[in-house]
Amino acid sequence: MRIPTPQGGPERLVTLADGVSALAVTLLVLDLSVPQGLRSGEYREALRGLLPPLGAYGISLYVPAGFRRDHRTLFRTVRQVDGQVISPAVLGLGLAALLPFPTALIAEYGEERASVVIHAAAVAALGGVHLAPAALLTRRPWLRGDEAPVRDERLSAVDMGVTVAVFLVTIPLALLIGPAAMWWWLVLIPVKAWLGRGQTAASG
Repeated sequence: MRIPTPQGGPERLVTLADGVSALAVTLLVLDLSVPQGLRSGEYREALRGLLPPLGAYGISLYVPAGFRRDHRTLFRTVRQVDGQVISPAVLGLGLAALLPFPTALIAEYGEERASVVIHAAAVAALGGVHLAPAALLTRRPWLRGDEAPVRDERLSAVDMGVTVAVFLVTIPLALLIGPAAMWWWLVLIPVKAWLGRGQTAASG
């Protein structure tokens, strides 16, 4: 089997990913606004109307931010990358840039099961693409540093994998019970808290 030729260090790839993620986060907040010239009652109504977009923004900020954190952990000890590692990373940039669209669907049409399915599929796809380099790097030890924090990286991979699984399960749940399937996402709170303690212990 021919070993793919390394194409340099991961620094530019990580920097580009950070830039795209920052741009996606900026686009997420563009729909959060209150019209000018409202009367008192209209103003309060407009503020109440911002609650669904704010909730969608919070979900779409928290989950991808976790993906980026874990992704950076995986690349922390990588000395070089090759084309097969770069490809899913570039695909992940495209999915991250697309995230404002399903977020807007949840904000404006959260009562529609199709919105929940599209949003869950987008987040699961983004997580899967972020997880792909972890699997590729385990089969490419020549790209790694001499001392890799294996436990820390495994916990990061598990963190991403759990998130992907939760959002994949959301898809059939939404088709079965409708938008109430979004409550299933709350399971991530205790799971990520537990995994976060494990990562802190591993780095400590």
